[in-house]
Amino acid sequence: MRIVLFCHSLLSDWNHGNAHFLRGVVTELASRGHDVRVFEPENAWSLANLLAEPEGAAVLEEARSVYPRVRPERYVLETLDLDRALEGTHLVIVHEWNPPELVRRVGERRRAGGAFRLLFHDTHHRSVSAREEMARYDLSHYDGVLAFGEVIRRLYLEQGWAQRAWTWHEAADARVFHPLPRLAPERDLVWIGNWGDGERTAELHEFLVDPARALGLSARVHGVRYPDSAREALARAGITYAGWLPNHRVPEAFARARVTVHVPRRPYATALPGIPTIRPFEALACGIPLVTAPWSDAEGLFTPGRDFLVAHTGAAMRRHLRALLADEGLRRELAEHGRRTVLARHTCAHRVDQLLRIHQSLGPRVIGTGTPSHERVTA
Repeated sequence: MRIVLFCHSLLSDWNHGNAHFLRGVVTELASRGHDVRVFEPENAWSLANLLAEPEGAAVLEEARSVYPRVRPERYVLETLDLDRALEGTHLVIVHEWNPPELVRRVGERRRAGGAFRLLFHDTHHRSVSAREEMARYDLSHYDGVLAFGEVIRRLYLEQGWAQRAWTWHEAADARVFHPLPRLAPERDLVWIGNWGDGERTAELHEFLVDPARALGLSARVHGVRYPDSAREALARAGITYAGWLPNHRVPEAFARARVTVHVPRRPYATALPGIPTIRPFEALACGIPLVTAPWSDAEGLFTPGRDFLVAHTGAAMRRHLRALLADEGLRRELAEHGRRTVLARHTCAHRVDQLLRIHQSLGPRVIGTGTPSHERVTA
């Protein structure tokens, strides 16, 4: 099957978590013999920031070697020949972090007689935090939406943005994210994430900075877009700020620490229950014990208390971290259970199985016909 994916970037994951999952999906599809073409804009913001890093060019080559089946084609929107890009295609996926003009133009090619099935892929919280932005996307000629949580799937239908929608969670790329037993832990805790736009500043202090300081932990943080005030707070807590870390190096960072934590951004913790985002999947796949700040596993993806521990307050985070760091057996039990859950249900291979079922359920494209339906495909 010939598949085309339009995304912001797969070359770069700099402040761009969407690349994590999509790289794994493209790799899995290609490994099964599908012809996958990826298009990303020549001026992608994430790639420009990656190349501005001191190691940027070298890391770009390194990522290409880690993902040999991921070979994006860069384009300029004004000169993109969509007819040529879509020729002979069976399935087209347009990620939501694309300009509305591209989303509209692909839909118009479909309306004009394209024989391919066309899906929109949403992996962000803008459906609740920026509804006016999402309403700008013209999905009238799309077959439906792949939403990375049930609450987002329902929103697309309730808002009338789409006539079909499926729940398609993110997952771990098990080819890259796995334990590295040859490496020994060097520190107590590692946290990998970007400071962001104020969406979790208070939560990062309560569930990361303050517990690390109170317990006197040896801790390291990786990420970008940390303001001076954040770096100063980390320094006062004795936490090493180590800057940007390419995502394919994350398994090594996890292997060098005894525990990690997850601090979801506020929209996911409050308005979008059931969506853990990509980091917990990757951490559990790497076999590191995880303690998470509150989020509601409304869709039953995991077993809280067995796959990871949940801290509803900063005091609870301190208790969980203290207990885990004092008990190697407890750390091993939690890590092994979490990894088994990911391997059984939450890998990119599982999501590709779902994607192919969704495509098959749509049947062959018959020009000018089609009966909308509301469907949910869960993990």
